[in-house]
Amino acid sequence: MTAVNLALTILAADRRVDLPSETRTRTAAIASGDTEAFSRFFNEWFEWMGREAGRLSGRDDAFCADIVQDSMMRVIRSLKPLDGADDLRRWLRVVVRSCVYDRLRADARRQARDRAAGRAASRQPDALLQGRIRWLERELQSIGDANADLLLMRYRFGWTLQQIGAAVGLKTGAVDGRLRRLLGILRRRERGPHDG
Repeated sequence: MTAVNLALTILAADRRVDLPSETRTRTAAIASGDTEAFSRFFNEWFEWMGREAGRLSGRDDAFCADIVQDSMMRVIRSLKPLDGADDLRRWLRVVVRSCVYDRLRADARRQARDRAAGRAASRQPDALLQGRIRWLERELQSIGDANADLLLMRYRFGWTLQQIGAAVGLKTGAVDGRLRRLLGILRRRERGPHDG
């Protein structure tokens, strides 16, 4: 017992004054912004809060660590001086439960947004993709069968330049040159006459 605590104990006995409990002293220090008091509190309660988060959520350690972090932030912002360890434990239990519920609700909202965004995104590319496919089919008809066959062999069937050359009787360099010219034509047509 420190000299200050001893003096307070003697004064309290003489005046019949109730001394603040250790919990009240510690929670008051945290509430006033004492970082050392908070550090001791953090080390003392971290594991208990993690177990409580796991019990309430049934989730993994990473989730529970996030809950403890959220709970500690609430402790920093909201802790008031409490009289006893039981009061503190009850308050922390409510804080942890609230953080678990908040995180689960946030996760559910995020998943619902992701599902909705996925449905909307999957509808848009389908329509856009169908339009691009129709355009490409028209363009392939307009460039002639021999040129269309070169593009199909390369990009639909995945043939190498050597395989295409052997199939159509051209050297590899000639196949490469024709494919580059055809892709250039298609790209210019796709951009339109005014896009350069």
